[in-house]
Amino acid sequence: MASTYRANGDNGDDGSTEGELNQWKFRAPYKVHDNDPNFHARYHGSCHCGKIQYQLSREKPLDSKYCHCTTCQKIHGAPFQWAAIFHKEDINFTHGHHDLGWYESSEKTTIHKLPCKVSCAYCRTPIMDEGRNMILLFPTLINFKDPEERKNFDVSCHMFYPRRVLDINDGKPKWSGINNESELIADTPEEHKEAHKKRKREDEEKKKEVKPGNAENHEAES
Repeated sequence: MASTYRANGDNGDDGSTEGELNQWKFRAPYKVHDNDPNFHARYHGSCHCGKIQYQLSREKPLDSKYCHCTTCQKIHGAPFQWAAIFHKEDINFTHGHHDLGWYESSEKTTIHKLPCKVSCAYCRTPIMDEGRNMILLFPTLINFKDPEERKNFDVSCHMFYPRRVLDINDGKPKWSGINNESELIADTPEEHKEAHKKRKREDEEKKKEVKPGNAENHEAES
């Protein structure tokens, strides 16, 4: 679905829910959970102008990270991105379906194509990154009621740390790329480095293992 921005900040969506082009509004993460007894709103978030407002039902994100990649630095206009991972069903947009805009960074297009970046079409506040299965929300948009709620979003690690614009000596694991798929560097605590080495050894051992059934199938195909 194309997002055609107008001069006044509107993305061209008239708010309609009719027709094939509007079917995305009925799918997670955009479907509205009105009168859903299974959706318990724990947090509320919004963009800067308030046109986009949403609720979250999960108490803690699946994970929370700082990303230092150059794409995040440029799009957020900040040293790094603070992102919290949620299931698409964990969010409920209460305002602003027609005020969302999309950006797919690899092709630099505003078509709703996954994975993509979602923002307010009026004030341009980044709302989330929508992946194929999950969403990455930005906790600075959430209205935390107390420090305990904020603590639920504490980060577990840093990603793409070699591209940082400032050092953060917080004792958190520092990954050279994507977490668990790259090398641990900088001031990463030794226990995290040892745990990562152990996981790598276990993964390598699993790859070496050949199950009897697989061996028989391989011989039959040869």
